[in-house]
Amino acid sequence: MRPIVLLGLAALAFSTSVFANQKVVVYNWSQYIPDGLVAQFEKETGIDVEYSTYESNESMYAKLKLMKSSGYDVVVPSAYFVSKMRKEGMLHPVDKTLIPNLKNLDTNLLNKPYDPNNQYSIPYLWGSTGIAVNGEEIDPKSITSWSDLWNQKFAGDVLLTDDVREVFQIALAIKGYSGNTRNEKEIKEAYELLKTLMPNVQAFNSDAPRMPYLAGDTNIGMIWNGEAWMAKEETKHLHYIYPKEGAIFWVDSFVIPKNASNVKAAHAFINFMLKATSAKKCMEHTGYATPNLAGRALLSNKVKNSPIINPSKEDIERGEFQDDVGDVIQIYQKYWNMLKTGAK
Repeated sequence: MRPIVLLGLAALAFSTSVFANQKVVVYNWSQYIPDGLVAQFEKETGIDVEYSTYESNESMYAKLKLMKSSGYDVVVPSAYFVSKMRKEGMLHPVDKTLIPNLKNLDTNLLNKPYDPNNQYSIPYLWGSTGIAVNGEEIDPKSITSWSDLWNQKFAGDVLLTDDVREVFQIALAIKGYSGNTRNEKEIKEAYELLKTLMPNVQAFNSDAPRMPYLAGDTNIGMIWNGEAWMAKEETKHLHYIYPKEGAIFWVDSFVIPKNASNVKAAHAFINFMLKATSAKKCMEHTGYATPNLAGRALLSNKVKNSPIINPSKEDIERGEFQDDVGDVIQIYQKYWNMLKTGAK
């Protein structure tokens, strides 16, 4: 249903009377919104928020599939899952007239192949996956490559993210292949290489992966740059390294599931998150880069100049953004299951 023109778009977006007694159900990555921001949205709009979290794109996707894309109003998948969900008819089109703060976004991060013209998604944060090193135990200058994780002296000490595409991408990068390959021969080669890493692997963790480093349970492995940023706020000993083969880059975006119960409230939530002040708080809290130019302008020099948050042009060029691989994801999943179970 289109907005009542007499109210005006901006008024509709923020009027508590329009949204009285309404609720928006948000499903997001853990620790992906700073404390207090949801309460601020509720106060400004009068919309109640029901908020829950997930630890992987796969678990989020499986739940939405089970629920037939209902039960949630806003979800935040990575780019290749936006593409997958869009192609499978799981998403509701975005009405840009209900998101006036879209003007704050960097156009260089819009209209990408995973969602042409942003018909179904609005970018929220983007970041990288690189190597974390505990400088008290390991000289960070000695770690330059994903292949360093295979060093026998790190037996039982390596942490990997619990993410099939990310883990396979490090092996594919070492082999000189694209992390978005659809070639089963290349995927199998990556699997064979990853099998030789398993003696070094302590755990797979995508639930606040900084915590094992802070607890001293592990000293080297994969980490998201935002988690490294948050860990750096607690200890000076954790170092974030962009490997020479290239870091893994990704974009997470707001989407509205196909059978969302409150589409207008979902748009209001997305619009609020695109405010400059909201974007600033999110970037400072999470340590991930924002596509919000107005939000970036408000940042302190400490955040603006952090190489953890803001990779150099060279680091970006060496790395690779994740894309949808279509049905080939089933091949990745097959080898992923074999890797984690030790099957042959």
